[in-house]
Amino acid sequence: MQKTGITTIVAALGGNALGDTAAEQLRNARIAAAAIVDLIEAGNRVVVVHGNGPQVGMIKKQFDTGDSEMPIAECTAMSQGYIGYHLQQSLQSELDGRGIEKSVASVLTQVIVDAKDPAFQKPSKPIGKHYDEETAQKLMTESGRLYKEDAGRGWRWVVPSPKPIDIRELKSIELLIENGNVVVACGGGGIPVVKDGGGYLGVDSVIDKDFAAAKLADLIDADILFILTAVERVCVDFNKPGQRAIPEMTIEEAKKLCGEGHFAPGSMLPKVEASIQFASGKKGRKAVIGLLSKAAQSIKGENGTIITN
Repeated sequence: MQKTGITTIVAALGGNALGDTAAEQLRNARIAAAAIVDLIEAGNRVVVVHGNGPQVGMIKKQFDTGDSEMPIAECTAMSQGYIGYHLQQSLQSELDGRGIEKSVASVLTQVIVDAKDPAFQKPSKPIGKHYDEETAQKLMTESGRLYKEDAGRGWRWVVPSPKPIDIRELKSIELLIENGNVVVACGGGGIPVVKDGGGYLGVDSVIDKDFAAAKLADLIDADILFILTAVERVCVDFNKPGQRAIPEMTIEEAKKLCGEGHFAPGSMLPKVEASIQFASGKKGRKAVIGLLSKAAQSIKGENGTIITN
C-alpha cells in the first residue's frame, strides 16, 4: 500500500473485551468505538482487528446441541459478521456524532495458513462446549479429535492454532483504506484456509488474532500495531509483590523477557511475540500494547508499552 505521510495504525481489540451477549457486546463496542475514533480524530488511518474467543465458542456450542455440527471456519465467519456489524454500527455512529466524514466497512476475511504448519500436529486451543470425561473419551474414539480437560470445567475439543502467512482479501482491504474508509478486518484472527488445488479450503483451526493483526499490519505497511488490552502496561512478575511495569522495550529486550518466561502463554505472551514480529519487519515501526480507554495517550508514549526496533 502506498505511503501518504498519514500514520496508519492497526488496532487489535480482544474478543473478551466485547462481552458474551449481543446486548453486552453492542454496549462494549460503543465504548471501544469512542477510543478508536479518538485515534482517527487525531489524524490517523485506523484498521480494526477483533478477537472472537467467547463469541465463536458460543456459536459452536449452539450448533453442537443440534443434529449436525458446524465447521470452525464457518463459525468464525459468523462471528466476523455479527461482531463486525456491532463495531461498524458503533464506529459509524461515533464518527457521525463528531462530524467526521468517513465510512466504515467490515471485510469478511480469509487468512491463509500453511497446511504443513507444525501446529496442526499439536492442537492447543480449546473450543466449543464442555463434556464429562466419559463422553469426551467416547467422542475421541468416534471422531479422532483430541479433547482435553479445561481448568476443572470439563473436557473440550482442542484445535490447532497455525500462524497466518497471507490474507486473501488484502487488495480489497487496501483499496478501502486508500479511499479513506475505516476498515474492520481479520476478525477472530481470520477464517483459516489452506491452499486446495486452484482454490482454498476452510480448516478446523483458530488463528491468534494478535498474530493476524501483526500480519495484516505488515502487509499493508502500517506504522503502528496497537494491541489493546485490559492492563495499562506490560509487566514482569505480573500480579506478584515485585510487579514492574515496562514503558518501553527494544526488540532484543522483549525477546529476552519472552525467553525467560515472564509472560503467560495464551495471555500476554502472544501479544509481545506479535509485537516483536511486526516491529522487526521494518525500521521505524513500533508496536504498542496498552489500555483501550487510554489509546490516544499510548500512541503518544504517555501510557502503554512501546516495542521498537
